Amino acid sequence: MIKIIDNIATTIHENKEYLTELDAKIGDSDHGINMDKGFKMVQEKLHAVKDKDCGTILKTVAMTLVSTVGGASGPLYGTAFLKAASVVSDKKEINKDDIVKMFEEAIMGIKMRGKANKGDKTMLDALIPAYEELKKSIENNETIIEAFDKGQKAAYEGVEYTKKIAAKKGRASYLGERSIGHQDPGATSSYLMLKAIYDTLKEAK
Repeated sequence: MIKIIDNIATTIHENKEYLTELDAKIGDSDHGINMDKGFKMVQEKLHAVKDKDCGTILKTVAMTLVSTVGGASGPLYGTAFLKAASVVSDKKEINKDDIVKMFEEAIMGIKMRGKANKGDKTMLDALIPAYEELKKSIENNETIIEAFDKGQKAAYEGVEYTKKIAAKKGRASYLGERSIGHQDPGATSSYLMLKAIYDTLKEAK
């Protein structure tokens, strides 16, 4: 888990300018900058929690993002990690059922915090399809790596879908129909995180 979070942070850093560029078209031009700042701080705290349980590690990520990431992204991603942490409190190992439940809780937390749903041109347009594919794959007894591969591919398709719809939430919603044609930065950062998880698991195998 430490390796996964470290790789997520590295991926966000590598895509900082790309995410900011996407946000400049329909948002505040700061998504990549804010996310990079938050995950840099997360990386600095990983050493202190490397021997802790999974819940404590995820809770540390959550609280760090809430306190360091500006805009809506901090509270939204913070809530997602916090809800996921509650599923694996005191656990040193995570099984397939835990993974499905973590995604369920994270998505419910984002919906509650952001008052958004699939089709609103937000991170949920990447996360919900990813969760659905991941869950189906796990129910079909496929490996965790196969499940995350299908999940990250579904998230990518979700990002592509955000180009076709108008934003109903966040700063981009002010543009209305003019937001069509632009991909959502939050959905993109969610996809990048899922791809980082898949890449880490694949590499570890």
